[in-house]
Amino acid sequence: MKPLSAGVAVAAGLVALATVPAIASSSAEPTPATATVSMAAVLRAAQIDPQRHDQTVTAGAGPSVTAVERALRARGLLDQQYVDGHFGSKTVSAYAAYQRSLGYEGLAANGLPGRSSLVRLGTDRFEVTHVVGPGARTTHGGKVVNERTKAMLRQAQRLAGHTFKLDQGSYNPGGDPTSAGTHDGGGVVDINVDGMNRALRSKAVKALRQVGFAAWYRTPSQGDWPHHIHAVAINDPDLSSPAQHQVGDYYLGRNGLANEAPDDGPEVKPIRTWEQYRRTR
Repeated sequence: MKPLSAGVAVAAGLVALATVPAIASSSAEPTPATATVSMAAVLRAAQIDPQRHDQTVTAGAGPSVTAVERALRARGLLDQQYVDGHFGSKTVSAYAAYQRSLGYEGLAANGLPGRSSLVRLGTDRFEVTHVVGPGARTTHGGKVVNERTKAMLRQAQRLAGHTFKLDQGSYNPGGDPTSAGTHDGGGVVDINVDGMNRALRSKAVKALRQVGFAAWYRTPSQGDWPHHIHAVAINDPDLSSPAQHQVGDYYLGRNGLANEAPDDGPEVKPIRTWEQYRRTR
């Protein structure tokens, strides 16, 4: 047989190499490019799971959370043992570290997945669906809130048949030491109850819960504060860490205070976010 020339041999070798299937790296554990991650689901899990006393996975959030955890693991920010679909404190800390690596700070690095950071994390791994945004900062009753919170308050007022007067709004770091940092971020308000009778207070709290707030009527016997209604917008990406924990407590049937006592407000089931509420109308 006539020997192949050098050029022909090289060409033949390249053809042979082209027919060899690529070997995927098992250590990276990539999520398929066609995967989707629900921002709404991972936000919900990131608020509830750190408040659990076990490793239970939040219903409907497991696949999305696992995809996020795999991406954090691929960046060396999360140990493999925590890639389990449970968005606990280790995952929150890892996500906050990822946000800081992007140059974010303050509320933008609070460990709650925001749209921009989640999209960047999902590059070549997953697409982001069910996006939640707080909107720009605005005012309601003279207090600073974001557009999402304002829309929620307006609808709750319609359901309650009462206009709310706010004692405290959002984005108010250090404004009231008794608030324990809950108002440092977005999505949190305190509502004045002067002139409200017991029935109206209960109706107001129920209305707030119906539209997507974790809400409670607070009394001086519970802490160093006057009578008021405290409300936290579920799934607001701008929530401070203490406010995140209160949302988790609400889902778990607690009162949102340090004593973790049972929820003392009107029952509203199922618990819905603002986006879920709007879809039911």
